[in-house]
Amino acid sequence: MERAIAVFGSIIVGGAALYQLKNEFGVRGLDALVTKVLLGLMIVGCVLAFFAALNILGNFGSTAS
Repeated sequence: MERAIAVFGSIIVGGAALYQLKNEFGVRGLDALVTKVLLGLMIVGCVLAFFAALNILGNFGSTAS
């Protein structure tokens, strides 16, 4: 149940962040640059959460079979 919520939540939040980042590309200034960086980091975090929820990123360091 938690993984399903994480998958759908990461898709929704990542999509909203991607949409806002698309709208920010024409804006100039330092505050807009900071907003673009933070939105980009949010998208990266959502991609990582998506892969972790699907167990693609999990158990890389595990040696047990």
